[in-house]
Parts: sequence; structure tokens; C-alpha cells
Amino acid sequence: MHPFHTIIEPFRIKSVEALRFTTRDERIATLARADHNVFKLAADAVLVDLLTDSGTGAMSSAQWGALMQGDESYAGSRSFFRFESAVRDLTGFRHIIPTHQGRAAERILFHTVLHPGDIVPNNTHFDTTRANVEAEQAEARDLVIEEGRQPGVIHPFKGNIDLAALEALLETEGDRVPLVMVTVTNNSGGGQPVSLANLRGVRALCDRYGKPFFLDACRFAENAWFIRQREAGQAGRSPRDIAREMFSLADGCTMSAKKDGLANIGGFLAMNRDAWAEACRTLLILTEGFPTYGGLAGYDLEAIARGLEEVVEESYLRYRIRSTEYLADKVRAAGVPIVQPAGGHAVYLDARALLPHIPPLEYPGIALLNALYVEGGVRGVEIGTVMFGLHPDGSEAAAPLDLVRLAIPRRVYTQSHIDYVAEVVIHVAGMRGQLRGYRITSAPRVLRHFTASFEPLG
Repeated sequence: MHPFHTIIEPFRIKSVEALRFTTRDERIATLARADHNVFKLAADAVLVDLLTDSGTGAMSSAQWGALMQGDESYAGSRSFFRFESAVRDLTGFRHIIPTHQGRAAERILFHTVLHPGDIVPNNTHFDTTRANVEAEQAEARDLVIEEGRQPGVIHPFKGNIDLAALEALLETEGDRVPLVMVTVTNNSGGGQPVSLANLRGVRALCDRYGKPFFLDACRFAENAWFIRQREAGQAGRSPRDIAREMFSLADGCTMSAKKDGLANIGGFLAMNRDAWAEACRTLLILTEGFPTYGGLAGYDLEAIARGLEEVVEESYLRYRIRSTEYLADKVRAAGVPIVQPAGGHAVYLDARALLPHIPPLEYPGIALLNALYVEGGVRGVEIGTVMFGLHPDGSEAAAPLDLVRLAIPRRVYTQSHIDYVAEVVIHVAGMRGQLRGYRITSAPRVLRHFTASFEPLG
């Protein structure tokens, strides 16, 4: 568009929120009181919060204006019909079921269609998706391509599902597979995209074996942008057009609107199967609310509807993806090992490669994560053995990767914030030899990373 290279935010700032600065000694004491688990930190004790990009973004002036249009009628509100129209225009699915967030859509879908012993194949399940599958005594099986398991390998679509492995599963154990899922982008694998060619391959296998195909679509717009940038024949298409094709290849989706819905709360379950939709709506009424609000206020439905329109704008996606890449470029240039290429919503530091002296069962991700907070007040999240190493039978093993995710909230931080984060990461990498592992002192059996308590070793 122009010959200049500076990243410029495609918006102006109209309101600001003050940050609280703390000293290193204060952060050491605060982290100890939080049982060395950054999930337990008060947000005011964090300077730059990259724990998650889920629900932490800033809404646009148009979204704030839409809040004033919210219709809070219990049943049949006009805000629902605005929301339904926006979702159907994007996805094409017949049944649109609002939920309070993505994990509610997962829970309703899986409780409706899964039975003990079933298998749900996916490229890589994220934490709540896996937990909701396992809560039904089913198996969440990850089938990402081999390149997706190697952080340093460059591949344009490391989120792709292994089509040969999926075909073998459907051929040998297809009677245990009630549906196939693909997560776009692949969060657990580094925010990596899935190609249209791969989605078409999944569609063909599902047609051959008679299986429904669902997307975990919470970052669909970022995935569409990567397709436009990296896949042959897609450069001239709009992100919205690519997204519509992605959805057209599936039979339904779960969606957290807290990501590419650009909203602070909300989600939906969408599908074409009438019988499944009827059963899901019945469960929705039991656990979430009436089908035209699904646990959300009318103004939330308005904000999501507008957010789904804004998220596929080219100026937004260009800025969003390049901003993440900018952080990745800075830390990689300093020799910090990361998942390459950069993901759409986050930079994933390879804690296992950075801290080879800390074995996986001493949680190198937690060691790196806590050092980032102590040294610079930066909060991220561990995507590794703490999150994925505990099996349903109670045994523990090293996860395939030990990563620290620095998830960038949408439209919140400026380039100077990102420069600061890069400085903190590089500083911590320089003191890597001083870092030691951790042990868990207490934790629940499910989703332990949210509430576990740790203590440092050595």
C-alpha cells in the first residue's frame, strides 16, 4: 500500500487505563503469595498482561455504540436476531445457538453427541476442549502434522491435521468417531494456521466415512489471513470470502467470540444437523439460558455481531498479524528459541529448548513464566507439561512441547509495550542458567494449571 515499514495501529485511542508499576522485590513477594502460579495474581500487580487474548481486547467505538442498542427481552430480542444474522451471514450454518463463551459450546456439543469410549480427532485440542471431551469419558486424539510438533521447523501451515493419520483412524476405529474437529488457528501448537487444502481434505474424508466435521473457530479470521498470505491462489481474495469458504467445508463449529469476535464475553455453537441442534438447545436451556440469549445480555450479542464484521477487515488483520510477528522477530533475532513461524495471536517461547537443564517434570515452562513476571512484570501462560501432562488415569508424563505463550490482546497495547516485552524476554534468556524448576504442591485432577500451587526447587 505504501513504501513504509512502521507498524501503525489502524485506530486512534480515545480512552486510556493507568498501569501500576511495581518493583522486583514486590513482584517476588506477590508471586510467592500467589503460590508461584501467575493465574492467581491480581491483575493490578501485572504490568503487561499477556496471559490470554480471550476476552481481554478493546472494543471499538462502533461496538460501544452497539451496546446502547441492546434489547434485554428474555425471549426473541432484536439483539438476538442481529447476532443470528451476522453469524449466519459469515458461517452459513442453519442453527445458531448463543453461549456465554466457547467452552460452554464445547460442553453442550460433546455432552449431546459423545459416549464413553468415543474418539474425537483434532489437529490439537486446547485445554478446555480436551477436558470437555474427557469429561464424557471419551478420548481427545491429536493428529497434527509432524512439522507441527517441531517448534523450529518452518512450514506455512503447521496447524494442518495429518490426513493420512485421520484416514487410518476412520478406517480402523471409525465406529468410535462421532465427529471430526479441526482448530483454527491451532492454539496449542503455536497459533499455527490450517490451509484450505487441508480443510478440503478433511471434508473429503468425512464425506467418505460419513462423519460430521466441526471447526473450533475462535481464531478463524487470523487463519483466513494466513491463507490469503501463504496459500497458492488465495492472494486476491478478501478475508471474509476465505472465512466463508472455511465454514462452508464444515458441518458446524464451536466459537469463543472472546477471540475473533472482538468481544469481552460470549460465543456460539452453530451447525446444520436438525436433531443435534434440538438436543443442544434443550441442554442450553438447562445450563445457559433461553435459546435467544444463551447466558448473554442483549448488549453482548450486539457487540459480538459488530465484532464479527470488524474482525475480517483487511487493515485490522494486517496490523494484528504483523504486530505479533514484530515481537517474534525481535526475540528470535536475540537467539531466543520460539515456535516458528510466528502464530497469529501469540508468540510461543520454547521453554524446553531455552532451559535444557530443567527436565519436563520440573516444569521449565513455569520457570520461564515466573521469571518473566519477576524480572519485568510480564504475565504469560504455560502451554506444556503442567497444562497437558496429567492424564485421565492420574499418571503424569512430559507433554510433547513445553512452551510459554505470550498472547497479545487485541487493540490494547502499543508498539512501545511490545518493545518492552521483547526486552524482558531477552533479559530473562540471558540469565537462563540461574533458573530452576518447580514442583506442584497441590492441584485438582482436571485443568490443574488454573489453580495449582507450586514451589521452587533448589
